[in-house]
Amino acid sequence: MMLKIKDEAIQIANKVIIGDAKSKFNGSINAALKSDFKFFLKSDKEVDFVKNMEGTVFFVKSELSDEKLRVVGFTIRQQLDKTIESIEFIGDSKTSLLVAEGLALSNYQFIKYFKDNVKKSNKLNAIYLPSEVSKKQIQETNNIINAVYWTRNMVNEPVSYLTAVKFAEEIKNLCEPVGVKVEVLEKAKIEALKMGGLLAVNKGSIDPPTFTILEYKPKKATNKQPIVLVGKGVVYDTGGLSLKPTPGSMDCMKSDMAGAAAVVGAIYAAAINKEDKHIVGLIPATDNRPGQTAYTPGDVITMFDGTTVEVLNTDAEGRMILADALAYSKKFKPELVMDMATLTGAALRAIGTNASIIMGNAEAKVFEKLEKSGNETHERVVKFPFWDEYLEPMKSSIADLKNIGGADAGMITAGKFLEHFVEASYVHIDIAGPSWLDSPQNYKGKGGTGYGVRLLYHFIKNYK
Repeated sequence: MMLKIKDEAIQIANKVIIGDAKSKFNGSINAALKSDFKFFLKSDKEVDFVKNMEGTVFFVKSELSDEKLRVVGFTIRQQLDKTIESIEFIGDSKTSLLVAEGLALSNYQFIKYFKDNVKKSNKLNAIYLPSEVSKKQIQETNNIINAVYWTRNMVNEPVSYLTAVKFAEEIKNLCEPVGVKVEVLEKAKIEALKMGGLLAVNKGSIDPPTFTILEYKPKKATNKQPIVLVGKGVVYDTGGLSLKPTPGSMDCMKSDMAGAAAVVGAIYAAAINKEDKHIVGLIPATDNRPGQTAYTPGDVITMFDGTTVEVLNTDAEGRMILADALAYSKKFKPELVMDMATLTGAALRAIGTNASIIMGNAEAKVFEKLEKSGNETHERVVKFPFWDEYLEPMKSSIADLKNIGGADAGMITAGKFLEHFVEASYVHIDIAGPSWLDSPQNYKGKGGTGYGVRLLYHFIKNYK
């Protein structure tokens, strides 16, 4: 646990003082620091710091937006020495929690594979918050941060470690201890179910696929029928026989399971925080390689629900495995199905890394709540149209559907393809942009960002 309430007997040298001109601080800082803080308030800076013999003291203006406060947390992490183990927040409780969230998320490192990883590691392990912050708020925030950390770890892991089988094992290890039922279907069971899409993508791999089913069902769930979350779990994507170029494309494709990781992270956060929603998670997982038996352009695949799909591009594999999972969701008679996937380069090209694209046939209020959750967490979303005309490019001349459309609106035609396999109210979330960053961006870091965990958790928590 990183966020904590400070015992009065503990003396902390490094501090963050947050407030405005009306802040009194009730004797928690000395006259010299009060004078320095008043001087800081007159400046045009949003954050500043002074160093003394004991440590570093940061000053923060409390009137900043929520997201600016999180970014201030990143600024503080940048100024702190790696060896510092603790820091104390003094002042406004709400803004303290936001800055602490940004600081904790900025403290994340993926340094497992460095020989000197112990030397490189940040030693910060305690962020002490004002006593006005409730234990419940601190526990909830810690649990969400841990979920984001786990999600980032999974996205950053190479396929040399994180095969589909290992991913399923990691999911069980995370979720079962917090009361989530986890069932992993292995290849024989997937074959018996005739999940043609998942099996086709897996044909070129030497590692078997998995299909992981998670269920969190509290005794007093407020939703009569479950919310089903489906995550794309392509643990590595070469493009298959439609091989990707390496620079700027294949080299980061260990991240192609970011949707699955975020779905699992959100379910874990909901379970450990004892939210009152019944949630089911479906994770189809495999890698996509051009092995000797790989599926080929021109193949016609029969999916789990009997739909036939003409394969024209083996790099459009995510929709193939998601389609089986979406069709399988009917078993649970859900009131809402949402999928999260790094699905299309078109989504990244359309809006970049600052938001995901959402679309679907769910009621307007569902999208309004999702957009509100995106704004609250700053994991923002942009709603795209979802007219039936966008399905036309996905119709095949020799099968029910084909797995790619034309050159235009690829993120929407892919979404319409997926909608075909869902009977319930449906939302598609394409996170190809914000789930992975090639260069560092404040508290989101570099590599896997964990995008989607906080978005989905906030949505689930406030879902009615």
